[in-house]
Amino acid sequence: MEKQNNIYLRQLQIGPMANYVYLIGDPITRKAVAVDPAWDLARVVHTLETDGYELDKVLLTHYHPDHLGGELMGQKIEGAAQLLASAKVKLYVNRAEVPWVKRVAGLSDSDLVVVDSGDETQVGNLRIKFIHTPGHTPGSQCFLIDNLLISGDTLFIGSCGRIDLPGSDPEQMYYSLNHKLRNLSDDTIVYPGHAYAPEPSSTIGREKRHNPYMRFDSLDEFLRAMGYGRR
Repeated sequence: MEKQNNIYLRQLQIGPMANYVYLIGDPITRKAVAVDPAWDLARVVHTLETDGYELDKVLLTHYHPDHLGGELMGQKIEGAAQLLASAKVKLYVNRAEVPWVKRVAGLSDSDLVVVDSGDETQVGNLRIKFIHTPGHTPGSQCFLIDNLLISGDTLFIGSCGRIDLPGSDPEQMYYSLNHKLRNLSDDTIVYPGHAYAPEPSSTIGREKRHNPYMRFDSLDEFLRAMGYGRR
């Protein structure tokens, strides 16, 4: 268990694609959210119960089955739909992601809480801010809790999410990285969606210095570096 500024934080590496599932909660009220729960829900639930926390909400960074659950290359992945059914909670998704989430996970409007960039929700005494960061998918979003950023597949340590998949957009990824996340405080701690680096976390300041995809001052430079001409 990690504590950052009196925040309960669990970073669980789960599944064959090195996904990170996050549990974030308020140590006073013992309420928590699960971010991108998939692959092994028993472990997620067991961790919460062992640590003495009650699941209050589920937050989704984006609709891909390794984060949401659903079918991926013929494999059925358990995820949000099963957790919502057992825990009787809601899934918080960005407005642009709703049709994709319904299609992939078979969820309905009544299962979802639709949010826009800048919206906030509360878990116990903690406030969580939603930041819309399209590029990897249309409704990709990050979550800011004090100085902690859960960045999903938008920002990795030393890299960024793929932009060659259905719904991806390289121009939007440029703006998400270089005009949204780069404007956060340098001491913001970054927790990515996958264990693709030796370290489990980074900071915005470090990524601004060392991540090649956060160091572009123009869209043209970014697109050329990613192998695209100006669109």
